[in-house]
Amino acid sequence: MAKLINLNQILNMSKKLLIYLILFVPLLLLNAQKNIPNIPIETFRGTYTTMSKELNEDSFYIISFWATWCVPCINELDAINEVYDDLSKEMDFKVLAISTDDARTKRRVKPLVNGKAWKFDVLLDENHDLKRALNISGLPHTIIARKNQILHRRVGYAPGEELGLLDKLKEYEIK
Repeated sequence: MAKLINLNQILNMSKKLLIYLILFVPLLLLNAQKNIPNIPIETFRGTYTTMSKELNEDSFYIISFWATWCVPCINELDAINEVYDDLSKEMDFKVLAISTDDARTKRRVKPLVNGKAWKFDVLLDENHDLKRALNISGLPHTIIARKNQILHRRVGYAPGEELGLLDKLKEYEIK
């Protein structure tokens, strides 16, 4: 009987361990990447650059991964664009909007961006090389970085969160 109880205890502990792994491993993976990898990426003009060239200044960067089919992504970028001038008066930062549209939807990027007249640079990650290297699974995915170092990540968007990005930038500027 004692062996049966021990087996039940082991099974219960195994179930708990599995639940913990399912809940906490994604959080660990989200924070696993500390730096922006130096991956080649296409510019909006059709040339190629690298992430270290794009992030070469000492300023902060808001990097937003988005797609044309993602309504919250477009809403976030529109909201950032609306407050960009006011926010940039308070702090030195740049915005990079990285489209994750693949070969099927890439043709929609240029008309959308041209129609929006966003005040920031748009890059194209058609093969998802950068997205994969950063373990990004959900969109919109927004990163605050400085000197290639990831300081903050956020997945999803709700109206008003663009102002929260400024608060985060200010926190990191003080540190």
